[in-house]
Amino acid sequence: MNRRLKLAILFAVSAVVGHLALVLFVPHFLMGVAMDRVGQGGKLVNQFQFGPRTTQNSRNIVRPSPDLAYSTCVYDLKDGPLLIEAAPSPNQGYVSLSVFAANTDNIAVFDSAQQPQGIRFVLAREGQPVPDGVQVVRSPSDKGMVLDRRLAPTAELFAAVDQARRLDKCEPVGR
Repeated sequence: MNRRLKLAILFAVSAVVGHLALVLFVPHFLMGVAMDRVGQGGKLVNQFQFGPRTTQNSRNIVRPSPDLAYSTCVYDLKDGPLLIEAAPSPNQGYVSLSVFAANTDNIAVFDSAQQPQGIRFVLAREGQPVPDGVQVVRSPSDKGMVLDRRLAPTAELFAAVDQARRLDKCEPVGR
């Protein structure tokens, strides 16, 4: 085999290996950084954190929308499933709840248009026992994040939404 062909093969193999490394490891790394920031280094897990009203200086992870109130729950399912509840917002205000796995995959989305009375489900790994009669979301990973977004375009509405979202739950089933 001549030298140029060997170099071309080496380049192609390196490109494939590099691409696979990016696709397989970078999402886990980025989500790990986000969960570490939001969960304050693992101190705040399996409980909602309520973000302050968004300003032009808000940049914890990504640039947030100034019209939304954000709450997050970094979850860890190693000790069992979690009950996730998002209370309805005042005056049927819009609520969106998204669940992300450790590799950044969005594994579930709920909103108040579909569930105006509030959002409620159990988050569990495959094989973990769950209560009967409750909607279940199966996570492909032990860890991930739940993001609650609520429409709150004014300071007055933010205050009302903030009261409602503090009823949210991200806690072990049966607690």
